[in-house]
Amino acid sequence: MSADFSGGPLDGATLKRILGKKRDGGALSAEESLAFLHGVADGSIGEPEQVALLASIWFRGMTPSELSGWTTGMVDSGHRLDLSGFDAPKVDKHSTGGIGDKVSLPLAPALAALGCIVPMISGRGLGHTGGTLDKLEAVPGVMTGLDEAAIGRVLREAGCVICAQTRSIAPSDRVLYALRDRVELVESLPLIASSIVSKKVAEDIDALVLDVKTGSGAFLVDIERGRELGQTMVDLAAAAGVRASARITSMARPLGRAVGHTLEIEETVAALRGEGPKDLVEITVAFGADLLVAVGLESDHSAASAAVLRVLGDGSALEHFDRMLRAQGASVDITGATLERAPDVVELKATAAGHLGFGDVRQIGYAVRDLGGGRAAPGDVIDPAVGVVWQHAAGAAVDAGDVLALVHHRGGHGLEAALERLNRAVTLDGGAEIGPLLIERIEPSGRV
Repeated sequence: MSADFSGGPLDGATLKRILGKKRDGGALSAEESLAFLHGVADGSIGEPEQVALLASIWFRGMTPSELSGWTTGMVDSGHRLDLSGFDAPKVDKHSTGGIGDKVSLPLAPALAALGCIVPMISGRGLGHTGGTLDKLEAVPGVMTGLDEAAIGRVLREAGCVICAQTRSIAPSDRVLYALRDRVELVESLPLIASSIVSKKVAEDIDALVLDVKTGSGAFLVDIERGRELGQTMVDLAAAAGVRASARITSMARPLGRAVGHTLEIEETVAALRGEGPKDLVEITVAFGADLLVAVGLESDHSAASAAVLRVLGDGSALEHFDRMLRAQGASVDITGATLERAPDVVELKATAAGHLGFGDVRQIGYAVRDLGGGRAAPGDVIDPAVGVVWQHAAGAAVDAGDVLALVHHRGGHGLEAALERLNRAVTLDGGAEIGPLLIERIEPSGRV
C-alpha cells in the first residue's frame, strides 16, 4: 500500500490485497483502513466488498492498534463538528441500551444547566429497546434530523442538543451500520465499539461517559462481554484524546417505572422536577458527576453529585430541557403540557403474594413493541402513546391482586401478546434483595 494515499479511490488490486490481508488474519494499517472507509463513504467500494471485510473482522477480530486506526478512519471519512466557538467544556454520554433507559433525556439538560455544552448524537430503537430520538419525537413538533448549523443554533440557545447523526459525521459508519444490520453482523465487539466511538469523537467533545448495560434486558447479557466492550470503547476514546470512562450498569430490571415513548418523556419531566424514580435519579447523578469531575468543573464526585441533584431539584435543568425542545421545534411548553396517551388502559395484577422481580426483562420491550410502540424493522411506524408503567419498584412486596403495572394500549392492538410477555417477565417468588444498579467503573487501560 502506498504511503501517499490522498483520499482517491482504491484501485482493484489494492482493494483485493486489503480484503485478502484481513481474511487471512492480518492487521490493517491505519492508512489501509482510511482508504477503505473513504471508499465506503463515497460509494466507490461496493456492498460485496464491504460485506467481505466486515465478515473478516467478525471472525478474525482486530488488534487494539488496528481498531484505533479503523475508528480514526471512520471519523476521517467525514468531518468533525466545529464547536470551536464554545468556550465551555463539551461532554456527551452513550448507552448500549435497555428497557426504560431514558438517562440521556434528564442528563443532557442537567449538564447544560451546570455550564457544559452537550452535543448528543443519538439513535432510534430497534428490537426490544427504545431509542432516544423516538422518545424525544413523542413531543409534538420536535425535529431530530438537524444539520450542523441547526445543531450550533440549538446549543447556543439551550446548551444541549439531542439529534440524529448528520450525513457528514462518520458517513462510513452510517453505511456500514445499516449493512451490518441487514447481513447479521451487528454483534461484533470491534464493530460495535468503533461505530459508537467514531460518532462521539466526531462531535469534538472533551469528555465522554459510556453506560454499558448487562443483564436480561441488555444486548450484552453477560457481564464479561460488557466489561470487554466497555474497556475497548474507553481505550479507543482515550486514544483519540477524549477523557473517557464507562460504568457497567444493571439491566436486570427496567430502569424507572415507565416504558414507552410518551410515558418516558413524562417520567423525564418528573425527574427534572426532582420527583423522578430513585434508580433513574441515581444513574443520572452518577454519570453527570463523572463528567463534571472529568472536565474540572467539580473537584470530587461528592460535590459533583450534589451539583447534579441541585439542578434536578431547582428547575434549572427543566428550563434547559424546555429550551432545547423549543429550539428543536416543539409546539408545546413541556413544563406544563399534557402529552397524548393511548386511550385505553388495563391493569396487570399479581397472581400471588411475593416480591416483584424480573426474569427475562427483554419481554417488556417486546410487549411494548407488540402494542405498537417499537420496531421489528427499521422502517416500521411506531405509536409513541402506548407502553407500560410499573406501579412498584423491583423488590417491593406485593399481595395477590395488587396492580403491578398499567398497560396503555390503543383499542386492544397487540394487547393479548403483550400481556403474555409481561407475565413471563415478572417473578413473584424471590426475596426483596436486588443487585446494585451501578456495578463497576472502567477507566482507560493505556493499552491502545
